[in-house]
Amino acid sequence: MSLLLEDGARIGVIGGGPAGSFFAYFALLFAERLDLELKVDIYESREFSRPGLSGCNMCGGLVSESLIQAMALEGINLPSAVVQRGIDSYVLHTRDSDVKLDTPVKEKRIAAVHRGGGPSETWAEPDGGLDGYLLDLARQRGAKVVGTCVDQVVWDKGRPQVRLGGTAQTYDLLVGATGVNSDSWFIYKNLGISGEPPKTTRAWITELDLGREATNRYFSSSVHVFLLNLPRLDVASVIPKGGFLTVSILGRRLDQRLIESFFHSAVVQDLLQSQGKYDQGICHCAPKINVGGVKRPFLDRVVLVGDCGVTRLYKDGIGTAYRTAKAAARTAVFGGVSAKDFQRHYLPVCRSINHDNLFGSFLFQVVRLIKHFPPVLRGTLGMVLREQMLPGAAKRMSSVLWDMFTGSAPYRDIFTLTMDPRFIGRLFWESVLALGIHRGKKEEI
Repeated sequence: MSLLLEDGARIGVIGGGPAGSFFAYFALLFAERLDLELKVDIYESREFSRPGLSGCNMCGGLVSESLIQAMALEGINLPSAVVQRGIDSYVLHTRDSDVKLDTPVKEKRIAAVHRGGGPSETWAEPDGGLDGYLLDLARQRGAKVVGTCVDQVVWDKGRPQVRLGGTAQTYDLLVGATGVNSDSWFIYKNLGISGEPPKTTRAWITELDLGREATNRYFSSSVHVFLLNLPRLDVASVIPKGGFLTVSILGRRLDQRLIESFFHSAVVQDLLQSQGKYDQGICHCAPKINVGGVKRPFLDRVVLVGDCGVTRLYKDGIGTAYRTAKAAARTAVFGGVSAKDFQRHYLPVCRSINHDNLFGSFLFQVVRLIKHFPPVLRGTLGMVLREQMLPGAAKRMSSVLWDMFTGSAPYRDIFTLTMDPRFIGRLFWESVLALGIHRGKKEEI
């Protein structure tokens, strides 16, 4: 039996990050098309316009080109105040060499953003960043922002009820958008969401304060990515934003030893020079990252969106927040808010993301293996360099790496491209060449 949202229906959204804001925005937009009045409350305790910890939402802060295009189709264009730097290239670093990878379309369509009011009180332009902008969009559409944390959620005659101190608000639909860095899973568990919370790993992030002039001079509009054969390190990146560098490290069993090994490596030391040391960063955090979604992220009148339900492996979490929030909002407004409605119209989106993550997991395993075989790693860079230098050359490896770094394409599409015999053959040949050149250099020495 379908449960429909009727005129005057109330929706409570727990979490005002991208997933919660996107849901509120689209739910109110879709309702307007049906001439349906909805009342939406967003519960968010953080003030994103404040710089520092109180306004932070712990993220590397890259918005993929595919998400920018999708938002533009909905009339959502990121203002210049939110975009701290347009990214038009990646620089891939290994122990032996590096290569610059330009955007295939020669446009600056990747946005480096802060997720809140900036890294610290020294930040002179607190504007709320991406999260503040999206929350304002939802507010402008008609959502009410309640600046507090939710203490408890219970059932009230078949409807979810939010309790805050001595008050209680009952809703026709409750949306969980709290991510995985809060202790909110007990709320959904108490309501009856089955299974375990999302599987997580940890990243490590710091912000280095270089000043705008030094950042422009040394880093310009490039993200620097490191594929170093360090134990337990998967990938690390340095992202320029305004006058700051966001350094993000992904690895298994992240600890101080791994962090120090990365920053003390010759490649990183050479790039950062005397521009900043990791222990002198304005802030440090170790946020959880979703690496395994919830099997059934919904009940009657309850749905989870964004990280607390499912997200893409390692990449484009903001894009996944957009996709899941929009799909859940469309289901709720045009279909209904029963578990059957969400299973029919929302679950396929979640399963598609989970299925794509299987390809992503395989690709990251391949990257780990390549780092252990220097000839193949040098062949990879050689293949990219040749593609970048020769006009009209098929940019197979360049496309694979660009989409892996940016999250702009499904992992399945990237996997399919790597299975092309022409791709495999070229990589094999470049690796053989790299092996011969490397041996020749050793003999000269």
